[in-house]
Amino acid sequence: MIQFSRILLVCTVAMMALTQAALAGDVRMFVRHEVADYAVWKKGYDAYSETQKKMGVFNQAVYQSAANPSDVTVIHDFHSLEQAKTFAASADLKAHMSELGVKGVPQIWFTTEAK
Repeated sequence: MIQFSRILLVCTVAMMALTQAALAGDVRMFVRHEVADYAVWKKGYDAYSETQKKMGVFNQAVYQSAANPSDVTVIHDFHSLEQAKTFAASADLKAHMSELGVKGVPQIWFTTEAK
């Protein structure tokens, strides 16, 4: 039983290492903007998740400023910078953001994991 546990542990660690290596080239896109009504925006954002996936988003998260809940920062993870930039430039995304009450021009930047 102890031998099986050790094998399982080794396999788990190896899989984690392989997963980390596969994610090393991924791109994280940050988007920060103000919204007119967070509840309305969040409902519409959640409804857009299938489109996000189709455009290459494989992970996402939403954050609100502690000082201003209408100040929203969103992260989206992609497997390539090309996917991220295509998503950010999408006319459909821009129209959807406008419909959901995004105020002004969002700040958008792209990052990769530092080595």
